[in-house]
Amino acid sequence: MAAKPTRKNGNSAKNSKVRLREIIGPGLITGASDDDPSGIATYSQAGAQFGYGLGWTMVITFPLMSAVQMIAARIGRASGRGIAGNLRCHFPGWLTTVLVVLLLTANTINIGADLGAMADSTALVTGLPAPVFLVLFAIFCAGAEVVLPYERYVRILKWLTLALFAYVITLFLVNVEWGDALTGLVVPQLHMDSQAITMIVAIFGTTISPYLFFWQASEEAEEVETRDDRHPLRHAPEEGETELKRIELDTIAGMGASNLVALAIIITTAATLHAGGITDINSSADAAEALRPVAGSYASLIFALGIVGTGLLAVPVLAGSAAYGIGEALGQPVGLDRKPHRAKAFYATIVIATAIGALMNFTPINPIKALFWAAVINGIVAVPVMAVMMLLSTKTAIMGRFTVHGPLRFVGWLATAVMAVAAVAMFVSLAGAA
Repeated sequence: MAAKPTRKNGNSAKNSKVRLREIIGPGLITGASDDDPSGIATYSQAGAQFGYGLGWTMVITFPLMSAVQMIAARIGRASGRGIAGNLRCHFPGWLTTVLVVLLLTANTINIGADLGAMADSTALVTGLPAPVFLVLFAIFCAGAEVVLPYERYVRILKWLTLALFAYVITLFLVNVEWGDALTGLVVPQLHMDSQAITMIVAIFGTTISPYLFFWQASEEAEEVETRDDRHPLRHAPEEGETELKRIELDTIAGMGASNLVALAIIITTAATLHAGGITDINSSADAAEALRPVAGSYASLIFALGIVGTGLLAVPVLAGSAAYGIGEALGQPVGLDRKPHRAKAFYATIVIATAIGALMNFTPINPIKALFWAAVINGIVAVPVMAVMMLLSTKTAIMGRFTVHGPLRFVGWLATAVMAVAAVAMFVSLAGAA
């Protein structure tokens, strides 16, 4: 891509205003979409089954996911390409194909489970048939990505991040044993058997998930493509200091919000469902329904509405990240700013992935059961994806003079190692249980 004209410097007050406004960017949307209905189901099951005993996972994953997402964002901002685009240019084609197909598979299952949870939650609130809402949500999520202009669509996504407050509100509507909850943040309170280890891998897989890497990198690249004042940093190093600081603040805000909400869900379900002897939750909608008798109708209603709001945010991100991956892997035009006829593979992937996900809810396949294992698969697939990202981030041909080094590089490799150890531990524990 030819370099765009370099940005002219404005006065400091103007630059400060822009910087503060743009803290709410791809990082916040990415973090908020991490708490999708499927993630809510995983966190609800963790709280219901293990009480406060898994709160510490949110403390551990915060710095790890923040570092990995910063690296993904830097790759997109420095190169002007997403993860798959860089993979296609610098790694063997078979590796790109394998990783993108795994991403598409996991994302489609996630989309199906999310749409099903959104429909069930709306049916819970309205008393109307869930299939009607499932079809409407699928059409809205795919249609909005195809029809709306990029800037307007991103504004909608930013507003949808407010849905996360539903779970903070719910937390204060229930009776929490705060001493036990705070202890759970620093001391694991569970026996490390195969069930616990598999749940930890599922939490890690739904928290540090490949689709988030692809989405944030591609959104940074999209901003470079659509805005005249942004350029690939390897071509415009004078923009580096401001942009890297923006990415850091944006990502920390997004990942911090994501983990605080996930922790609120774990604590809420631990204080209500686990304390009430309800330890088996199959979906986020089940969690909302189970909350009603033990936490009251208001807590149940807010929890259910939060599922719908986060789903409207997450389903387009899941479909969009798969579309970026497929389009870039094929060397085809990508981007929400392009007209559909100029990015056919990109928009076709969005529509097809959303449609297949919706149809899963009308087949014998149980998308909720598939969802848990999709989270486990994400936890496993994340390891090679993260390793490849770390290698991409050190290539001067991709990053220019903004290669990742120092503490950020260390934490990125540490996150990769932690995910690898968790995956190996799961296989060992399952083999031992068998």
